[in-house]
Amino acid sequence: MDGLYQYGPSTVSEVLAFLADPPTYSAVRALLSTMERKGLLLHSQEGARYVYAPVSERQSASRSALRHVVRTYFDGSIEATVAALISDAAESVNDFETRRDKVTID
Repeated sequence: MDGLYQYGPSTVSEVLAFLADPPTYSAVRALLSTMERKGLLLHSQEGARYVYAPVSERQSASRSALRHVVRTYFDGSIEATVAALISDAAESVNDFETRRDKVTID
């Protein structure tokens, strides 16, 4: 989905091209078909090729995904979600500080 939002409507071959470690052509085609059956994508036909595009705008999809994460992993608590994000950010800063302190300049 990220690639389709970033690059726009794409064929299976184009999706394969923007994946870092792509599976087989058949696997990508099957995944896109499954996503279409679930109502996440639509396709149009250009000659023999199917061009896939997301059904919803990126912002709408991201809000829906975030609501799902909050419900599923944080029992619906916005406060717990924000606390986890802050904790993760603090750990990232601490990791950076630790790495920076270990760097020596000759």
